[in-house]
Amino acid sequence: MLGSLLAAAPVTVVETTRDEPVGPFLFPEEADVVARAVDKRRREFATVRRCARAALAELGVPPVPILPGPKGAPRWPDGIVGSMTHCAGYRAAVVARDSAVLSVGVDAEPAAPIAEPGVLDLVADKAERTALAELGIRHPDVPWDRLLFSAKESVYKTWFPLTGRWLGFEEARMDLRPDGTFAATLLVPGPKVAGRELTGFRGNWLIRDGIAVTAIVLPLTPPVPPVPGT
Repeated sequence: MLGSLLAAAPVTVVETTRDEPVGPFLFPEEADVVARAVDKRRREFATVRRCARAALAELGVPPVPILPGPKGAPRWPDGIVGSMTHCAGYRAAVVARDSAVLSVGVDAEPAAPIAEPGVLDLVADKAERTALAELGIRHPDVPWDRLLFSAKESVYKTWFPLTGRWLGFEEARMDLRPDGTFAATLLVPGPKVAGRELTGFRGNWLIRDGIAVTAIVLPLTPPVPPVPGT
C-alpha cells in the first residue's frame, strides 16, 4: 500500500496487516501509555511501533521509545521525520532523514463511505461537498468522502511538526483527483519554509484490498501547490 504509493519518495516504509503480541515490542515507557487501554488499542499501538522501529533500523537508527507528544504526534529521534497510521487490517510507519524530507504525513482508512450522519458536514465545506458529489457521479466506485477525510488527516500530520499548532478540517480545502493525486490549499497562514510561506500541500492516494491510504511527503524546498481544479 504505502510502500508502493511512496516507492519513488526518499522515505522508508514498513507496513503489515497482522498484529503481533504486545509485550516484546514495547519499551516500558510505551507500555505505560497504553496500560489502561483495551487489548485492541494496545496491539495496534505496539504493532505500529514495531513497524516504526523496523523502518528506523533501515536508516541505521537504533531502537528507541516512540512516545506521543503534544496532540498525540509521535516524538521521533533527532534527525528523523515520520508518520504512523493504523486502521482495521493495516498498520504502517514512514520515516526519513530530515536532511532529505521536511515533513511527512500518512493516513489509512477503511475504503468505505462515511456512514455516520453529520460527519461529512464537519469534515468538508460546501465547495468540497459539491466536488465530492461530482466525483461520485463520474467515479461511483470510489469512497470520495472517506478519501477526503484521510487526506485531511495526512495534511494535519504533515502540518503539525512544522507548526506545533492545531489545524481544523475547515482550515484546509482539498482538491481530490481521479488520477490518484490531491492538492490541499491552506485557508490559514502557513509556516515559513525555505524563505516563503507554505500555502498548501500535494499528496497521493491509493485504494487496494479494502484500504484507502493517503500520503504527503514534503521536500526540503516545497513546490508551489497547483491552483485547485487545474
